[in-house]
Amino acid sequence: MTIRIAAAQTIVTPDISENGDAIRRMLRMAAEENVRLVVFCEGALSGYSKAQITSPEDWHSFDWSLLEVEINRIGTLCRELGIYAVFGSARPVSERKHPYNSLYVVSDEGKVIGRYDKRFLSNSEVGDWYTPGSEPLTVDIDGYRFGFAICIEAAFPEVFSDYERLDVDAVLFASYGIKPQFRLALQASAFTNCLWIAAATPAQKAHKGPAFVCGPEGNTLAEAAVDKEAGLAIATLDKEDPAYEIALKKARPWRRKARLGAIYDAKRAAYTDY
Repeated sequence: MTIRIAAAQTIVTPDISENGDAIRRMLRMAAEENVRLVVFCEGALSGYSKAQITSPEDWHSFDWSLLEVEINRIGTLCRELGIYAVFGSARPVSERKHPYNSLYVVSDEGKVIGRYDKRFLSNSEVGDWYTPGSEPLTVDIDGYRFGFAICIEAAFPEVFSDYERLDVDAVLFASYGIKPQFRLALQASAFTNCLWIAAATPAQKAHKGPAFVCGPEGNTLAEAAVDKEAGLAIATLDKEDPAYEIALKKARPWRRKARLGAIYDAKRAAYTDY
């Protein structure tokens, strides 16, 4: 059982409809490559704070109704193509509070089946821009379980170890830029938790680090162009691939057992005071 996934690079602009068009163009491109699921970057539809949305006050005049129209249009195309889409967008919160910084999950039937709200916000985000989320999210697609993470959460290894305990096979990561430190942390989290990670970034930030997919040993499987061009990093996930037998069948269950600690208790030497 395999699943073909892609991490996307699209140009993100202040125009919600233009961003929606870019997402749909990329979904069509992915469908031509028999991709089943595409993850897009942080703020891919709404725009991201301090970049396309230049002031926290902009949220008060933000066109949430147009955002909903574009989400529905993406859903319609997902249904036509038989593809899943995961894209970054602000998500409104009641009482005119700051929105969530979210990932929307749209199914191959065109329905929003999940929303992940970024939990670990940066200092500026939590101060002026966004409301923090509180829960992880997992979604099962074609026999694979996916988790979700956004941007600075790359620096929080507990996000990925929690997903390992939730039996996630792959984490879909969206960021407004993947600097080298982020990539290093993501590949380390893939290795230490024996899972795949697909990381999406906007095309205009690709020169600092492109979209990529890494395997459960932290190895790079695919990456997009680094020249600010829209594109895809495509990889096939295969839990039965002999290349990952040690990582998935041996290392992952052993490390989970080891982290609990009980297997070491009977082997510990008694300490003697001198």
